[in-house]
Amino acid sequence: MAPPTTTSHPGRSLLALVALILVLVLGVLASSLFQPASWHKRFKVGLGLDLSSGTTVTLQALPPKGTTPSQLATDMNTATSIMSSRVNGAGFNGASVTSQGTDLINVTVPGKGSREVINLVGTTAQLRFRQVLLVAPNYATSATPTPTPTPTPASSASPSPSASPSPSPSPSPTPSASAGQKPSTTTDPQAQGNAALLSPTVKAQFDKLNCSNPNWKKEIYGNNPNAWDDPDIQTVACYQGAKYALDKALVTGEMLKLGGSSTTLQTNGNWYVNLTFNPEGTQKFGQLSTKMYDSYFNPSTSQPTSELDYFAIVLDGQPVSVPYMGAVLDTGTAQIQGSFTESQATSLSNVLNYGALPLTFTPVSYESVSAQLGASQLHAGLLAGLVGLLLVVVYAFLYYRGLGIVAVSSLAIAALLTFLSVVLLSLYESFTLSLAGIAGLIVAIGITADSFVVFFERLRDEVREGKSLRSAVEHGWHRARRTILVSDTVSFIAAAVLYKFAISDVQNFAFTLGLTTLVDVVVVFLFTKPMVTLLARTEFFGGQHKWSGLDPARLGTRSPWRGSRRPAARPQPGTAQPGRVPGGASPVAQPRTDPKEA
Repeated sequence: MAPPTTTSHPGRSLLALVALILVLVLGVLASSLFQPASWHKRFKVGLGLDLSSGTTVTLQALPPKGTTPSQLATDMNTATSIMSSRVNGAGFNGASVTSQGTDLINVTVPGKGSREVINLVGTTAQLRFRQVLLVAPNYATSATPTPTPTPTPASSASPSPSASPSPSPSPSPTPSASAGQKPSTTTDPQAQGNAALLSPTVKAQFDKLNCSNPNWKKEIYGNNPNAWDDPDIQTVACYQGAKYALDKALVTGEMLKLGGSSTTLQTNGNWYVNLTFNPEGTQKFGQLSTKMYDSYFNPSTSQPTSELDYFAIVLDGQPVSVPYMGAVLDTGTAQIQGSFTESQATSLSNVLNYGALPLTFTPVSYESVSAQLGASQLHAGLLAGLVGLLLVVVYAFLYYRGLGIVAVSSLAIAALLTFLSVVLLSLYESFTLSLAGIAGLIVAIGITADSFVVFFERLRDEVREGKSLRSAVEHGWHRARRTILVSDTVSFIAAAVLYKFAISDVQNFAFTLGLTTLVDVVVVFLFTKPMVTLLARTEFFGGQHKWSGLDPARLGTRSPWRGSRRPAARPQPGTAQPGRVPGGASPVAQPRTDPKEA
């Protein structure tokens, strides 16, 4: 076999490995780099629900009347898929969403922040754009009315409706009805708008509504959320201490472009949510804004002339902002502005990106899971991994002797890289390690062991053929690396396919298996092979010591002076050969001069 044409540079490979480890360590330390006292807090692996504490919640669907069983089954599958997408999109990889029965969905969330995730998956995210028909300050038990909020206009410079959903409403004078507008005919003398546009049912609900009652929805609509959020009917709602009567929703969240929501940080420190409509939404929102702007806005004063110029952006039956229409918005974009925190804006953008749930859900039960059971499982998994690692180490030293040092060092380097990778994922991607994930890490011991076994056996084959160790290393590596790459590629493809089509814990196993497969490729190329190349230059290994694992006698190499005989040279014409008489006569016996030959 011709020698490999590439020149080996083991020092470069080892330096690249050291640089990779330093990058991972710096990524873990990050802002704590100059705070050694807090380093230990950074090197922590996120644990899944089966290894740590967490929360399990059961959500029950509340389907509208007349929903058929087949439609309910379809909606449940869609809801489960959307919830899973929301969880994964928010980075909570340890959570699982599974359906149970015909109308139940179980959500399990490990660690802290479980309530936040439960709110994330349980939010229906049904967005409605409703024109305000009537607004009045709410009357509490006292005779003093609560002042109405001051909505922000829709910006004419930027085609995006703005809002100011601040928690504390600021007082402002309520605009009077415009000339020609029908006055309010409700029992509330301070109501502004056009009560004649309300249906008798909604007019009665508006008079009955008391926003100081935290259970006002139940008082007005009962326990069915489909009643207070039906886009085809007029509704009443509370917002910043005022009560509103809202028109039918001509524009809904279904008209948003999926994936078109994002967040923007403003100079005032508030976060806004950007919306993008699909063609249908662009057309209908443009028609609505044109009608409201032309009828109820005075461009000369830049002020609305009626409460009918206001519209409510309603999420799951609750207004989140009530701006007025100060421009024609027909470009297909909108913006929900207000005093959102980054977490609130990101959560709203996330649920809007994956679409609204087709059903409304209500929590049925919460269950806290203690870490005691998970701790015993974790100890059992770590013990299994330790036993497996110990067996591999014993085997490596018994069979490969001195080369066992390289094998054990390769396992240690692979363990270090895997640990740093998992810590990084836990810090920045909220990755959590489950018991199934630990099983994937244990399997990785066999993958790494398989790689150095392939290389060592190819190396020993070259030594058996009588090559020098330096030459055997390069030829053996040239033969082994393709086998190693093919083996790791098959493992990685299997892990990727399993991750794509599996769920929950099985995905965790597939992820760790794929991760450790990539780590194995890095270790064998940047450590195992360069290290063997360097050791081949030492006297102990290069001289093929009997404890190096490369002893020719132990490997069964046939030495030229033991198992072969050089062919005799053909005599030249006219020359005499020892023991033969010239001319072809019979050979003459030579006298023995050495006593040892007698």
